[in-house]
Amino acid sequence: MVSRRLKIAGGIAIVAVAGIAAFFVIGNKSDDAKKNFTVAMVTDVGGVDDKSFNQSAWEGVQKWGKSHDLEKGQNGYNYFQSDTQADFAPNFQQAINGKYNLVAGIGYALHDATINAAKKNPKTEFVLVDDVDTKKTKNVVSLMFRSEQSSYLAGVAAATKTKDLGGSSVGFIGGMHGNIIDAFEAGYTAGVKSVDPNMNVDVQYADSFTDAAKGQTIAKAMMAKGEKVIFQAAGTVGNGVFTAAKDNNQTLTADSKDKVWVIGVDMDQSDMGAYKDKDGKKSNFTLTSSITGVGRGLELVANKAMKGNFPGGTVVAYGLKEGGVAAPTKYMSADEKAAVAKAKKAIIAGDIKVPNHPEGSEFDQNF
Repeated sequence: MVSRRLKIAGGIAIVAVAGIAAFFVIGNKSDDAKKNFTVAMVTDVGGVDDKSFNQSAWEGVQKWGKSHDLEKGQNGYNYFQSDTQADFAPNFQQAINGKYNLVAGIGYALHDATINAAKKNPKTEFVLVDDVDTKKTKNVVSLMFRSEQSSYLAGVAAATKTKDLGGSSVGFIGGMHGNIIDAFEAGYTAGVKSVDPNMNVDVQYADSFTDAAKGQTIAKAMMAKGEKVIFQAAGTVGNGVFTAAKDNNQTLTADSKDKVWVIGVDMDQSDMGAYKDKDGKKSNFTLTSSITGVGRGLELVANKAMKGNFPGGTVVAYGLKEGGVAAPTKYMSADEKAAVAKAKKAIIAGDIKVPNHPEGSEFDQNF
């Protein structure tokens, strides 16, 4: 989930649509009808199997391609993997050389590379995923997600669970400060406080999106303080959080009050919470996930571009109302599900305004 950004200025045109995003490229082989698009995706560091942002994006691109009877490859859909940030520009160039017409960048880390490529190739359409092009470049659409809304629901579930267990504190582990990670933190904190204004939110940052060992260390420290629910929004750092929780939970029965629950990010990470308790009983400790529908967003933008309706120079934003973000309830208790459903309804109705940055943060998004 390495994604999320520079300071975003206000006054940006917004297009509300149902969907979500990744870094990809789509080529048009017909001047008369936008048919036979080809799609390529340039990833952020982490690869398409990162169980997070890149993977969600790639799954969306694959689904889009197959829905148009395309195959993986230059004449269909593809991706260019970035192992380091130094790969961004060369990967964009590969996409351009492949004559793809629609190119998208996965995550805020690709902001500069995406805009630079767009300026050099004005006839190509670009998607900047999870960040905003404040210059409103005509051949760039900014694809954003209201992650604070799904994080609010995660906070409601976390606080409800913690209250039921007799606790008074929950954990949050972020990767690095920025517009998006701060939005996760702000939404989560607001959700927790809506259930219990006096509940503590223990916020820690790893200053990394790749150091899983550090994530494990921070999680263990939180667990030692009695925190039973931890939300990780930190890329592969979060893998370490899952490891720490699993190590703890495998020594307990599945219904133990000492069981630690983890909240996933970007994708439904319930598969990472699957384990066997000390009696060999299958169980799960992923309470929910703050899902960003990147793949769905890409599908929607790609289809718009195919029809000649590419929303260049605007921001396309997805929230709960549009189905762009979500928080699954499969592993929640009945009380948690009820509390989350009530909060979701209120957010969609506009009765709850979820903050997208912590108080005092310089990262104040306005879109």
